[in-house]
Amino acid sequence: MTEASQTRRQTEESDRLTDAERLRRRARFLRELNEAKELRERVHPRRSRAARRRRQALRMRTFRW
Repeated sequence: MTEASQTRRQTEESDRLTDAERLRRRARFLRELNEAKELRERVHPRRSRAARRRRQALRMRTFRW
């Protein structure tokens, strides 16, 4: 198989991934990510709270003039 035909095949495969399918996959990923964050918070609540406080402190430092 030549390089041109491989590139053509990859382009055809990427064209098959329609915007709707891409959005469905993205939505599923974000749902699973959110579930993982919720699970992590239930399993290690103290660690999660500390991490949230650190992120908030970093944001406050970042935007302070």
